[in-house]
Amino acid sequence: MSDEPSAREPIAEDARIDALEKRLQAAREREEERNRLQVQGVDANYRSGNRVLADLLGGILGGAVIGWVIDHFAGTTPWGLLVMLFLGIGVAFRNIIRMANTRPD
Repeated sequence: MSDEPSAREPIAEDARIDALEKRLQAAREREEERNRLQVQGVDANYRSGNRVLADLLGGILGGAVIGWVIDHFAGTTPWGLLVMLFLGIGVAFRNIIRMANTRPD
């Protein structure tokens, strides 16, 4: 039999291995923190996109419905619908621009 240690025997404590383990642990913690923040950012972007979509649809549909009602009762077809539709689009864009200019929380 030989005097060489087998590969299955535990390795003696080494300062380089300890330093490497500490650096690996620090890298794992940084990676977890970075991924956690990324998930929150994606969620915030998803909410912002949904809000933009809701503002656009609400402005267009709201203006169209109100314009149609005005046309129906006042007999001004199609001018009430067109005016209120463009007004609704303008309000939707104003809301989107206002939201884009606010700082995220």
